[in-house]
Amino acid sequence: MSTSSAPQPAPPAPLVEVAGLRVRFGGRRAAPVVDGVSFSLARGECLGLVGESGSGKSVTARTLAGLTGQGAVVEYERLAFDGQDSGRFSESAWRSVRGARIGFVMQDALSSLDALRPVGREIAEPLRLHAPLTREQREEKVLALLESVGVPEPAFRAGQYPHELSGGLRQRALIASAIACDPDLVIADEPTTALDATVAAQVVELLQKVKTADRALLVISHDLAMVSRIADRVAVMRAGRIVEQGPTEEVLRRPSHPYTRELLAAVPSAASRGARLSPAPAPAARPRASTRSRQRPAPGTVLLRAADLTRSFTGADGVERRAVDGVSFTLAAGETLGIVGESGSGKTTTARIVLGLERTDAGTVALRDRPWSALSRAEQRDERRNLQVIHQDPLASFDPRHTVERVLAEALRVARVPRGPRRRERLLDLLDLVGLDAGMLRRRPAELSGGQRQRVAIARALAPEPEVVVCDEPVSALDVSVQARILDLLRDLQRDLGLAYLFISHDLGVVHHLSDRVLVMKDGAVVESGDVEDVFTRPAHPYTRTLLNAVPRLTTTGD
Repeated sequence: MSTSSAPQPAPPAPLVEVAGLRVRFGGRRAAPVVDGVSFSLARGECLGLVGESGSGKSVTARTLAGLTGQGAVVEYERLAFDGQDSGRFSESAWRSVRGARIGFVMQDALSSLDALRPVGREIAEPLRLHAPLTREQREEKVLALLESVGVPEPAFRAGQYPHELSGGLRQRALIASAIACDPDLVIADEPTTALDATVAAQVVELLQKVKTADRALLVISHDLAMVSRIADRVAVMRAGRIVEQGPTEEVLRRPSHPYTRELLAAVPSAASRGARLSPAPAPAARPRASTRSRQRPAPGTVLLRAADLTRSFTGADGVERRAVDGVSFTLAAGETLGIVGESGSGKTTTARIVLGLERTDAGTVALRDRPWSALSRAEQRDERRNLQVIHQDPLASFDPRHTVERVLAEALRVARVPRGPRRRERLLDLLDLVGLDAGMLRRRPAELSGGQRQRVAIARALAPEPEVVVCDEPVSALDVSVQARILDLLRDLQRDLGLAYLFISHDLGVVHHLSDRVLVMKDGAVVESGDVEDVFTRPAHPYTRTLLNAVPRLTTTGD
């Protein structure tokens, strides 16, 4: 006796369908920045779109929301949202869809939120446009949304302006705005970039709740560990194309494409300590010039000594708060000391005190046991060559009118390298040290990639032949493979020149990879310090354990 099973219902149609998508800027003859991209996304599913800057992932995401921009040429075999050809939507049709059925969480909440109105009014805007609610109902809904995304004191926060909120609270407000009208699709573009580990973990947890059975989530990021926590499937983009896609577990543990493997190998962690994150550089095109005028310090020589640093500030409310509270440490030649902690922990103020950019209320800083913090600004200028800094955003620290040659020549002038052949030779030596060629000299900062700009910033810091370099979030804005090359460069320079690094970062994986010792700061004070391996593998303080538990782990091939 045979039985026939009942026919199974067909799976629901995808909410988003993309096939053969191409996007060009500058006319139909221009090279495509998105080149033949295809994927689908169903309700109840999260797709992670990963890749480096320029890979086309953000352009792809913006095209799904009708935000590709003026002058864009969009071609496709299929581009559908909930079964409709979204490529043919008029602008008025898009206005009825965006906010109501598609929510967009941009990367930079501070620039995405209107600086001139309270966040409560920002969140109420999509409700005003798309929901039939009274003013009182909108106000109640705004408070409920803020509470649902974990914003404390929602009634108070709703009345605050974006600049009055922390980075994490701004990002939560942006997510509240994106989900205000209960959209079918939420697109989050680099939602955790530059956030502290604990805040980023909270945002990821919130996004996991955003994905429901009736809603799809598209997350764009270069943070593979974050994507591994939230995405059901991953699509890897490079040069406008998807080179690999599939279930998250399969792609990240058993990658088939060389580029995916390269991205995974570039992620800094405890396992990568002592190893290169990027391929070894090619031999220098020119013989290494011997233009250094100073001998490298002997290993173990204490170069920087901070003792009981204290600094307080009075806020707008008239309350005095300690930003730095009794911080002490030493830094020796050839050593990297990492400083970690959340925003407001005091790590950046500590760095500014060390650099002489911020005065102390108490405590001292000494360079080679010579007073530093007590010197006048004029006296500090004379000693400045021993202590240099690499900033997070080199573009903001360069004069956009100056060429690379002028930027470095100015640094050499301040370092009192005489004009003529010697300065020219030293300038070429600096480029060689950071892996750039002489062809870069005539370029301006805007004409350089992020990695090239950071290399020029490092070359500028090396111009006076310093012994100590303060690295203030030097790789936080870089893609993972560019970050890998810069971290390898910093390690190579330390080995060759005997540099000491004071390395400030919110990325604990980077600190674990690069640092010898670490300070953990909270509320202006050092709560734990020691060998980085001891602190990160056997943390003694509850706050350190909280920080480490918030870091997403990326399990890859061979783990």
